[in-house]
Amino acid sequence: QVQLVESGGGLVQPGGSLRLSCAASGIIFSSYAMGWYRRAPGKQRELVAVITSGGYTNYADSVKGRFTISRDNANNTVYLQMNVLKPEDTAIYYCNARQVATYWGQGTQVTVSS
Repeated sequence: QVQLVESGGGLVQPGGSLRLSCAASGIIFSSYAMGWYRRAPGKQRELVAVITSGGYTNYADSVKGRFTISRDNANNTVYLQMNVLKPEDTAIYYCNARQVATYWGQGTQVTVSS
């Protein structure tokens, strides 16, 4: 059974930082591209960042220079370091694993507010 479990969300003030984690089980983690998506209130889900099995990364323009995606294949975990957070980063953040099949986590809420 495949599980993706996100953690690390919460309430943070503008300009603050959070680090999201996604622990994967039931897949050969190192062979999957891992991504973070988000869904803001009233908006469609959008890609935030992705890291391939080879370690290549790609980011949405809105988070470039502020967010960093990384992976730890030894611990089957992908991270999203979020710095200089803005109110518009408020969303539910979802972890995604993609290869032939695609899997999703349950999401973690990030709220950026003063």
